[in-house]
Amino acid sequence: MAVAAPALRNSSLMPDAVSEHVFKEKTRAFATAADAPTKGDLAFVLPEWIPRDAENVKVKVKTTGEAKLIRFTLADGQRLAPERECGARARHVAGPELDAPWWPDRTPSTSRGECGDHYRYRVAVQGDTVYAWTNGEASADG
Repeated sequence: MAVAAPALRNSSLMPDAVSEHVFKEKTRAFATAADAPTKGDLAFVLPEWIPRDAENVKVKVKTTGEAKLIRFTLADGQRLAPERECGARARHVAGPELDAPWWPDRTPSTSRGECGDHYRYRVAVQGDTVYAWTNGEASADG
């Protein structure tokens, strides 16, 4: 399994328990953002700027740090709220440290910063699909 594990890292064939143990990564999916937890497993609590009626939410987290990928679909006609100022304490967010089969091969180059909660995110919108990631950079709000 040790030889095959890297090849299967982002495969849907990799069982979650193996991914969590070997790669220290966990993935969850929610029909809507409202279905995501608001307490308990804090790794999957969504930032407040994600609309509650966003659909097809997927989240992947690094269990040994604060890196997180989030992908969701905006409901018909829905838009994200205007970008929030991140303040002087927040640093630029680099490309994502994580990868997933549902993440684009090339991270979208046009993205905006989004602060709030505890972390600073980069957010890219392609059509009605939103991609957001953080590598654990602190938000000025956090």
